[in-house]
Amino acid sequence: MRKIFLSMFLLFCCTALLQAQNVVKGIVVDGDSENPLQSVLVTVKSTTISKVTGADGVFNLTGISNGNYIVEIKLAGYETQNFPVEFSGNVVDLGTILFFKDITEDQDLSLITITDDELNGEASAADNISGLLQATRDVFLRSAAFEFSSSFFRIKGLDSGNGKVLINGIEMNKIYDGRAQWSNWGGLNDVLRNQEFSNGLSPSNFTFGGVLGSTNINTRASQQRPGVRISYSSSNRSYQHRAMTTYSTGMLEGGWAMTFSGSRRAGLEGFNKGTTYNAYSLFASVEKKINDHHSLSFTSIFTPNRRGKSSPNTQEVFDLKGIEYNEYWGNLNGRKVNSRIKTVEEPILMLNHFWDISQETSLQTNVAYQFGKIGNSRIDYNGGANPSPTYYKYLPSSFLANDDKEGAYDALQNFQNDGQVDWDRIFDANVTTAQQGQSNAYVLYEDRIDSKQLSVNTILNSEITNNITFNSKLEYKQLRSRNFAEVIDLLGGNGYLDINPFAETEDQAQNNILNPNRIVGKGDKFKYNYNINSDIISAFAQAQFKYNKVDFYVAANVSRTSHQREGLYKSGGFPDNSLGKSKKLSFTNYGAKAGATYKITGRHLIDANVAYITDAPTIRNSFSNPRSNNFEVRDITSQKIFSTDVSYILRSPNLQAKVTGFYTKIKDATDIGFFFSQGANTNTFLQEIVTDLNTKHFGAELGLEAQITATIKLKGAANIAQYTYDNNPNVYLTAEDFVVVDQGNDNNPEGIREQGAANLKNYKLAAGPQKAYSVGFEYRDPDYWWIGATANFFDEAYLDVSPLLRTASFYKDNDGLPFNNYDPKIAKELLKQEKFDSYMSVNLIGGKSWKIGDYYIGLFATVNNLFNEIYKTGGYEQGRASDYNRLKEDVSLPVRQFGPKYWYGRGTTYFLNVSISF
Repeated sequence: MRKIFLSMFLLFCCTALLQAQNVVKGIVVDGDSENPLQSVLVTVKSTTISKVTGADGVFNLTGISNGNYIVEIKLAGYETQNFPVEFSGNVVDLGTILFFKDITEDQDLSLITITDDELNGEASAADNISGLLQATRDVFLRSAAFEFSSSFFRIKGLDSGNGKVLINGIEMNKIYDGRAQWSNWGGLNDVLRNQEFSNGLSPSNFTFGGVLGSTNINTRASQQRPGVRISYSSSNRSYQHRAMTTYSTGMLEGGWAMTFSGSRRAGLEGFNKGTTYNAYSLFASVEKKINDHHSLSFTSIFTPNRRGKSSPNTQEVFDLKGIEYNEYWGNLNGRKVNSRIKTVEEPILMLNHFWDISQETSLQTNVAYQFGKIGNSRIDYNGGANPSPTYYKYLPSSFLANDDKEGAYDALQNFQNDGQVDWDRIFDANVTTAQQGQSNAYVLYEDRIDSKQLSVNTILNSEITNNITFNSKLEYKQLRSRNFAEVIDLLGGNGYLDINPFAETEDQAQNNILNPNRIVGKGDKFKYNYNINSDIISAFAQAQFKYNKVDFYVAANVSRTSHQREGLYKSGGFPDNSLGKSKKLSFTNYGAKAGATYKITGRHLIDANVAYITDAPTIRNSFSNPRSNNFEVRDITSQKIFSTDVSYILRSPNLQAKVTGFYTKIKDATDIGFFFSQGANTNTFLQEIVTDLNTKHFGAELGLEAQITATIKLKGAANIAQYTYDNNPNVYLTAEDFVVVDQGNDNNPEGIREQGAANLKNYKLAAGPQKAYSVGFEYRDPDYWWIGATANFFDEAYLDVSPLLRTASFYKDNDGLPFNNYDPKIAKELLKQEKFDSYMSVNLIGGKSWKIGDYYIGLFATVNNLFNEIYKTGGYEQGRASDYNRLKEDVSLPVRQFGPKYWYGRGTTYFLNVSISF
């Protein structure tokens, strides 16, 4: 027995020794310039052994078992190369490998192109996730980014703030709402291709990440592909025209590298009428390689953009005007003028220092400064009629409610023949009031956020052994923002009275009682004026372990967040708690996650992850109504997230597949809504604060690709899930009208009206389709042209329900007792959540590439929703009819006055891109 054991031990040692001696090495260089290529992925197929080349282009892979393998070498923008090798205790030197540009690369660039078009900056509405996922090779996530995003689809039913977006290691998610604002770097597709994506809870070398993972965009000039690229795009989605030029030097003698890029996007309107688009994008990156260990990189990004918004509408409006209708614009001097323009001007400056301490350890130190403004314009009217053409009193339904058929017919004709903002009437009203010595009836103003944010961090990555890697990061972020309303056009008048028209008393009506009844002009601040100061310090550490059969990691982070409001006006509604600094809100948060990959064989893997994370409330969810007062959300606390997922992964030469089951539970979330309400207990503009909110997200994702022949690939994806409210959260309302002293002399300084629990448990979340399926094919011809088509089916999308309608106030009168005519069965039917109809859309994609001498020419095109399917992508219940009797009356009308407002998907749209590079 002892001899047998000794023999087995010697055999094991010999095998291990032979395995350790198996080595494959080489150097990868650009086929044209012969400069070394960095970030090239070298993989021994059918194993988990891989490496990424450094600045010298060298790779060296060890720990390979004896046998025959394929070594795959790939880099975005270059042709992938495969080398058959045989190992039997030997070293294979592949020598210098010349990498040549892939002239069919436009297909991959299309994902970034489409992202730039689809992401309209209205994250609160569309919550589009395609940008976060554009760089991944995961089949399901590529489908979610390319095929599902136009349907308001959300990965795992989660807000996009659960995914982190970084540029050169600096997190770009906004402190205000936690979401990345892609318009800050939109239109710079050529220089955003170098990305590292971490899916879900999987580890990242740059950040702890979120439940939806992270994307780090690398803009170092030395790692941009050298040459010139010029492109032109045409579309009917958001913009109509885009021109882009990019020039990159590569690494020059003396250790300098430079990249410059610029683009212009413009359009009089996109798919929705009156949605003007005007955007410029400028990029510059300069890098100096000081020596073999140190490099400095400077990046500047400036993407000023202005775009007209489109409106959600009731079904009555869509039935009368179609899905392209947009209420926000009107004709003025022969032009379509949109009253709601979003303007973003926030330059980004970055300085990055890269220190290769040794071959195994690197330290990256980053400083970023972002400043500028975000503005959202709209019409204010404290002395005139509502300028909205879809105001309920102007629509046929309002006249039908009073059985006025003649009035309904006139309203129908007026709305169908025009139905837009009447700029001429607005100007006439202001001119008339000016002639009478009175202030404006109307004014065009902008809600402004002027911000300055400083971010500083340092990131350490160290390969402790061949099997163990350590990552850590220390970061500080400081935000100073000023929030105010500013008059941008008097619309023919002389001045505008700065009061709150919703207030009940003259004192309450003063937006600033330190300067009452002020008349403001163009460029003046009014309505509200306050500062927000936020500071965040955070740290994370992570260890990754890689072995023959098992890879695993553990990671932890800790952070300290503070928010404070400083009021610059003394509000008439809240005179005792609006001017000066609020209480400082401070939160200490932490997170921990771990995961493992078990390699059944080189082709079959099991991957599992688990995390528990606490997140501080964003600025948006910290103060109940920061425009009016300093009051924080009552009993505010950090939200808690528990998340886990398990995946089976198949990697064979002709079939790639992944099946994932996931579960996420969110507790103690907060949500704040603003709207006008009419009911037995409310008749005012108010804030709805929902606290202690729990949600549950679970389901399965499937993605697969099958290479049927050398030219034909089949692909499919599916998401089958359920996203629900998991408790009955608390609801309370705040409004200036509520700031009163009751008969019992109970003071109510916060203007609070308790609503109690909202019966939301088991209602579905409005997170887009909870079931989504995609199947398609791709044909890639050896002569450098390709075409593809996908059919996508969506089901189980739901309307966003109103928490207020599901509190006790819905069925109680002013005396606190139920309505005499209250019928629970009718109430249940009234409060039934609307489920949208299922639908299918078909998308086409294709392109052709040519190489003429040293010039590469590419043509790329997509057609989305080929058969012009009409479908709802989202919507919400209005709170205007907020009690049983009013809602029952509204539903019983021939046409509802206060029905839900919807978003519809676009009809048939196209995108065409032509490029030349050299």
